[in-house]
Amino acid sequence: MIPAHCKITLHAPAKINLFLHVIGRRCDGYHDLETWMQKLQLYDTLSLEILPEDRKIEFFCSDPNVPADGSNLAVRAAGVFFAASRKGAGYGVRIYLEKKIPIAAGLGGGSSDAGTVLRGLNTIFEQEFREQDLIEIARPLGADVPFFAVGHDAVVARGIGDIMYPVHSIDDCSFVLVNPDIYVSTAWVFQNLTLTRRTKNSKLSCFQKHKTVSPLLAEMHNDLEQVTCARHPEIERIKSSLLAAGASRVLMSGSGPTVFGIFPDSNLSYSFDFARIVGGLRQEYGEKVYLLRACTGASPSGKAPGFDPGIRRFESFRPSHC
Repeated sequence: MIPAHCKITLHAPAKINLFLHVIGRRCDGYHDLETWMQKLQLYDTLSLEILPEDRKIEFFCSDPNVPADGSNLAVRAAGVFFAASRKGAGYGVRIYLEKKIPIAAGLGGGSSDAGTVLRGLNTIFEQEFREQDLIEIARPLGADVPFFAVGHDAVVARGIGDIMYPVHSIDDCSFVLVNPDIYVSTAWVFQNLTLTRRTKNSKLSCFQKHKTVSPLLAEMHNDLEQVTCARHPEIERIKSSLLAAGASRVLMSGSGPTVFGIFPDSNLSYSFDFARIVGGLRQEYGEKVYLLRACTGASPSGKAPGFDPGIRRFESFRPSHC
């Protein structure tokens, strides 16, 4: 018998990395990271419809450039869910994706779609898996997928992004994102990253010292910029343009090429004319310029999620060394 709620529509948000430090290379091919991720109000839309056919997965997308085969993360996510699920035995799913997040942009679009498929199927099949179980299922799909498989809007993450500490969302600023519409392969960026022996101090303790996240923006840094900017110097030009427009801080997100600027609400020395700012940037860099706010939903516990690494940790852990 098909579940009573056999169809569901969900939003899959984009994310930015407010800092991203690459700690080292792992024996499983991934890299150990320390990163601060924030979901933004730029969404793909996913509709899931249960099919009465064992593990059949149909996929349709509004963007013809998105693959519909087994290389698609959303398709793979559905496959691993049904492989792990008892309640889903004998069923398949039809997925329709309305694509809004740019592809290969450093915004986690594919990972968000995959994590949202996992959450959606888990909802349809009566929350068969706990949050920790979803992280375990999501982990082999990619470094960002666990973040999107859970409900937190902002986390500091370690490991490959699967050891997560929920933190406050940034609710006191606007973000202007500029995507120069160039393709950047995440695998290529990591393959060409030169890891230094310089010890990187952990940023986790910083979240215990501050009641708000604004002072932590001084920690913004992305180790992957050195690789992507060397191949695509326009990223530095975009950063300069955002600073000239009044952004207090700018950074490339993920492996790029998207760059974001932060425009604080409290910066009374500026009266930001965002229509002018966005219009000027679109004239220079194309249509993929976005004015966004952070996702700021309540934490699943119902409490404002302070940082306590001893209590509020959600992880899928494997040793990072052989």
